[in-house]
Amino acid sequence: MALDLSKFIGRFSGEARDHLTRLTTGLAALEAQPDDAEAINALFRSAHTIKGSARMLKLTGISTTAHHLEDLLGALRAGHYRANPTGISLLLTGVDAIAAQLDQLESVGGDPPADPALCDTLARAAAAGLAAPATADLIGSGQSPVDATPDQPSPVTPPAAAAPAQHALDSVRVPLAKLDELIRLIGEVTSVQVQLRQRVLEAQHLGRAARKPAVGDGRAPGGLADPAAAQRFAHDLRDDVQAQELLVAGLRERALVLRMLPLAMVFDPAARMVRELARAQGKEVRCEVQGGEIELDRQLIEGLGSALIHVLRNAVDHGIEDPATRRAAGKPAVGQVRISARQTGGGVVLEVSDDGRGLNRERIIAKALHKGLLDPARVATLTDDQVWELSFAPGLSTSEIITDLSGRGVGLDAVKHTVNDVLQGAVSLVSRTGEGSTFAFTLPLSLAVMRVLVFACGGQRFALAAQHVVELLRVMAHEAITLAGRPAVVLRNEFVPLIPLAGLLGLPPTPAARDRASGTVRRGDGMRLVVVIGVRQAKLGLIIDQLLDERAMVIKTLPEHMRGCPLVGGIVVTGDNALVSVLQAPSLMETARRTRGETAVQGTAGAGARPGRDEPWHILVVDDSFNTREIVKDVLEACGYRVTTAEDGLDGWQKALGGRFDAVLTDVEMPGLDGFSLTAKLRTHDRYQATPIVIITSREQEEDKRRGIQVGADAYIVKGDFDQSSLLETLHNLLG
Repeated sequence: MALDLSKFIGRFSGEARDHLTRLTTGLAALEAQPDDAEAINALFRSAHTIKGSARMLKLTGISTTAHHLEDLLGALRAGHYRANPTGISLLLTGVDAIAAQLDQLESVGGDPPADPALCDTLARAAAAGLAAPATADLIGSGQSPVDATPDQPSPVTPPAAAAPAQHALDSVRVPLAKLDELIRLIGEVTSVQVQLRQRVLEAQHLGRAARKPAVGDGRAPGGLADPAAAQRFAHDLRDDVQAQELLVAGLRERALVLRMLPLAMVFDPAARMVRELARAQGKEVRCEVQGGEIELDRQLIEGLGSALIHVLRNAVDHGIEDPATRRAAGKPAVGQVRISARQTGGGVVLEVSDDGRGLNRERIIAKALHKGLLDPARVATLTDDQVWELSFAPGLSTSEIITDLSGRGVGLDAVKHTVNDVLQGAVSLVSRTGEGSTFAFTLPLSLAVMRVLVFACGGQRFALAAQHVVELLRVMAHEAITLAGRPAVVLRNEFVPLIPLAGLLGLPPTPAARDRASGTVRRGDGMRLVVVIGVRQAKLGLIIDQLLDERAMVIKTLPEHMRGCPLVGGIVVTGDNALVSVLQAPSLMETARRTRGETAVQGTAGAGARPGRDEPWHILVVDDSFNTREIVKDVLEACGYRVTTAEDGLDGWQKALGGRFDAVLTDVEMPGLDGFSLTAKLRTHDRYQATPIVIITSREQEEDKRRGIQVGADAYIVKGDFDQSSLLETLHNLLG
């Protein structure tokens, strides 16, 4: 269910104008009483509320202006900024700018942009701690107090057109919409090409039949009187199709190259993000990038970003230790994160590694047991790989607190879904306690057209992306061995488990399979056709019935109602217009491990379920912004939660004492009793010592998150990163 945020715009605008009125009135009063601490706190809260509500509605421009206004008011509150007439004038200019943005929002809609010059002036004033006398005059010109040098004219920059643009001579700018349409048409041509090849096979069949005279009139079946002509037709058509195949292949390759982008487009911003995250947490991290020149299809580049960010955030937040801890462990104070890529055959292997503390095996097992993901009887026999596999289970996290960086238990689960299901690749994890962790993504070069192996199994046709097919085998019955009670084959000194694909997919057995089960032996029954698939170092032999085709084909996305099936990643259209499911090799291997009892992950309860109770979870939402309370209330009630709201910290405390709540969601900046104080107060009450408490705020500084941990919060969600899925997943993880 997608939440329609547009219906909250009018309510937000009205609430924001109320706060702007308070700001205007309060700033005018502050000029007469510049040391009124309570008045300054009220002004700060108004700017903070506007920023937080705008962030929740994804109004980035208003949020940015309010953020800089809040920073300057924060400097005023801390005594670093003087409330003189010039400073008040600058603050009022910021208030007027937000009012103008609200006018634009109400009349035009969209996301009214912030004024970069004003934001820069506000930021510089907050940093300098004292506004320059000419500040008010500089706002309109786009200059800041620091930039103003009236005695020295600014150098004139020549127009860009006057500079030589040699790169424009050997490049062309293509609109993405046209390029996507070209790729779509090529996909259709490729599909028609498959149909033409089918026609060739039919014509050859007719030609062979034409050589056998029909009884009675000497004519060939189907009315063909000249078998030689039919044969020539088949040969000519075959040659034409082969020539067209070459042309289409060349066109496809050249068109796909236009969509290829270097990995540096995601690597370089990711490296900067690592350094900024580390700096915000008081850590020192060096990020090394290799292989950024390797190119992938644009669709892969776009999809890769979120998965890469999840892994890198985990590396900085969970993996890399602070300098003091690293020195105590005999490590360099500066941590190391490495992002690398290399080409392997028809794909790319991308690795993200760090030299941090590594994964904590015992903590993962304990959390998995608590979440019901692991059978306690299996703990003693778990291998490291099986424990690391648990890290990808939905809802599992070992973080002390859920934040925007990590801890929600959805990060690695989301990474696995993105890489395996969306990008048609595979992800694996290796960790060494005290030494670090390495994530490896195996990706194809393109998703537009991929080589696909089509085969028959259990009376149906299926396909596999060729990148996951290691090789094809014909295994005689006497060549198979029994390993731990299960069939396997030795492939170059490596044991490869064998499993009938039909049984793995739950298909009814074919007549041949039923004969083997009953002991009936038929000619050729001793041979098995095996497709060996591989994901990273693991291999699995799938017993199938018949190979049908192998070629480059267009993999179409699944219809909406089928996208919840983890075993199927897409469909292809064959020459006879049949729809064939493309199986996901990583999911097949995971299902096979589960069937053999080798996976550590157990099934989980459905989202939002309350074990053993019929009534819904009861949630207390505390926020001084009516708009924010209503947004959160609508999200929760739409998913079956029962919600009570409180308009500030004191109201929340009174309602908490007067009722019983399964979880508390609270803002930080509130009059009377702020969210940190409310959380600490709740933790002193017997009824709420173990109740999940989630802080939802605009304050995104690392020290604020650490204070959230200190007062006992279980989760810390920044309003700028707010979306209903993260809130619901956080609540599900805490209440589950």
